[in-house]
Amino acid sequence: MLLSQFDYELPEELIAQKPIEPRNFSRLMILNPVEKKIRHEKFFDLKKFLTPGDTLIFNDTRVIPARLIGHKETGAHIEIFLLRRIDSVTWETLAKPGKKVPEGTKIFFGDELSCEIVGRTNFGGRIVKFNFTGIFEEILDRLGETPLPPYIHEKISDIERYQTVYNRERGSAAAPTAGLHFTREQMDDLKNFGVNLGFVTLHVGLGTFRPVKVENIEEHEMHEEFFTVPEETANLIRETKLNGKKIIAVGTTSVRTLESAAIDEKNIRVGSDSTKIFIYPGYKFKIVDAMITNFHLPKSTLIMLVGAFAGREFILQAYREAVKERYRFFSFGDAMFILNKEQNS
Repeated sequence: MLLSQFDYELPEELIAQKPIEPRNFSRLMILNPVEKKIRHEKFFDLKKFLTPGDTLIFNDTRVIPARLIGHKETGAHIEIFLLRRIDSVTWETLAKPGKKVPEGTKIFFGDELSCEIVGRTNFGGRIVKFNFTGIFEEILDRLGETPLPPYIHEKISDIERYQTVYNRERGSAAAPTAGLHFTREQMDDLKNFGVNLGFVTLHVGLGTFRPVKVENIEEHEMHEEFFTVPEETANLIRETKLNGKKIIAVGTTSVRTLESAAIDEKNIRVGSDSTKIFIYPGYKFKIVDAMITNFHLPKSTLIMLVGAFAGREFILQAYREAVKERYRFFSFGDAMFILNKEQNS
């Protein structure tokens, strides 16, 4: 399958630059791939498409201040972008400009934090070992910046709007943006209605947003991302499936976590692991019956994932309609609710 088969035209003015207020006043496109039907709703009306006993699975990761601006001993400025923690002092990172930081380079971020380049990754990144006194997370909160995607050019007044309201596990380099639409009140209302709320953790890293650079997409290799499935969530999924209800994944990171941990169509593994799962058309979903997701970049692994779920041609048709109807795209944009193409309702 070719990369060019996942392209579409997007006017730049449709790339959302600011979050909508309140969170759940964004638009919601409803896709039924079986009947090839598209409806236009509001996110606060999500409950209309759920039934008591259904289960929403959220990714509760929290975006860390992953961008550090430092300087070498020569005084030259270097940016270090944290991707994945290896141990208490060692991280996989991206360095910019990368050509200027060979192994042995020392980088300083003020008086309380420094690092040394100790290795390279197979994706062009750098392994760095930090030196500090105190608690790393507290130092990072003081010195680091929460990164926004490069297509967002405006600063937002409250950086917490780039966090979900249910975040609790620090570790992501980017937000699981489908979850940005939920308010605490809407989640409480869904719970009172009888919808179950379950949580997994996947720390968003390079695997989620690394661009595909090969024309044959099957040659693309994903980068590892760390995930955790609690026993409570695994039990909830099993119970939901046995009762004939739906598992709705909130965001592609939740989809990738559930499918990575799947044992069969009713059970998933409990515990922590890393995943390099790459979902594209032809993939058979085991756990996920429906998903909530934002609109994704052309030629990205994320549009390939939703294309696998709903059918490539139908997804591209929906994207064309979204452009026509002036939906807002990407991280701060509008959302889709998609049924699996193999479901009958």
